Amino acid sequence: MRKVADCRDFPSDSKCTLTISGEEEEVVRAAGDHAVSVHGHADGPELREQIRSTLKDEVPQHA
Repeated sequence: MRKVADCRDFPSDSKCTLTISGEEEEVVRAAGDHAVSVHGHADGPELREQIRSTLKDEVPQHA
């Protein structure tokens, strides 16, 4: 099952609208990189676990 991380689920001053979808590890890695480079979060295992805990299952658009 593909997973989704959506910045719109987390209020921020930047009003970021990025959505990342793919296999779980890909999404955690990409969302972590984004959180650090765009939102200024500190990288580390805690950030990756926080991201992992907020992932949602992707709803297929072609179902």
